[in-house]
Amino acid sequence: MRRVLTEELRLTPTDLRVLDVGCGGGLLAEEFARLGCAVTGVDPSEESLAAAREHAATLGLAIEYQRARGEALPFAADSFNVVYCCDVLEHVDDLRQVLSETARVLEPGGVYLYDTINRTPRSWLLVIKLLQEWRWTALTPPRLHDWNMFIKPEELRRLLEREGLTPGGLTGLKPRANLFRVVRTLRRRKRGLISYAEAARQMRPGESPDTSVAYMGYARKPAPAGQRS
Repeated sequence: MRRVLTEELRLTPTDLRVLDVGCGGGLLAEEFARLGCAVTGVDPSEESLAAAREHAATLGLAIEYQRARGEALPFAADSFNVVYCCDVLEHVDDLRQVLSETARVLEPGGVYLYDTINRTPRSWLLVIKLLQEWRWTALTPPRLHDWNMFIKPEELRRLLEREGLTPGGLTGLKPRANLFRVVRTLRRRKRGLISYAEAARQMRPGESPDTSVAYMGYARKPAPAGQRS
């Protein structure tokens, strides 16, 4: 996300008003705040928001947190330069309404950033079976993900266009480690031999041409002809 904003789109972070939809405990909101963005985070969980506020305060980061759902954002139209969803779209009750609200609060010329999970046999095997259901490798709660709510890239593209957003770049997101190393790392994490942070380091997630499991991308809200950059 940082690469897209600063290198591909050449935006200056200190000029950006940013909205984190589904911010959870605020980990990504803090990364944007460190870049110098003015960040607002929303989430339906007051417990998550309390943790986010407390953690931001300990770091001296000025982040505004509000309780809200992505389907009903409590902001005026054209309020933000950037809106993003991280690990959110595959969980919402009404995907089209979330995208509609995103387009509404995004200013003309603004950028929408997202990542989500593809609905494929491979994502079912890795995300549902390996990470969620198989007790010897599972790291997530048993019913955290529903494979039927995963979103194919072409489905998301159509919804973005329907809400007036122009899709931009898209890339896969996957571990660079091979499957044997991934399973071994998950087993070691499950047994408490390594931390979550170390498990992530060993699996080496990063951008990939392969979008069969997870992918991330961006879209833009068209600006009036005379204001396009």
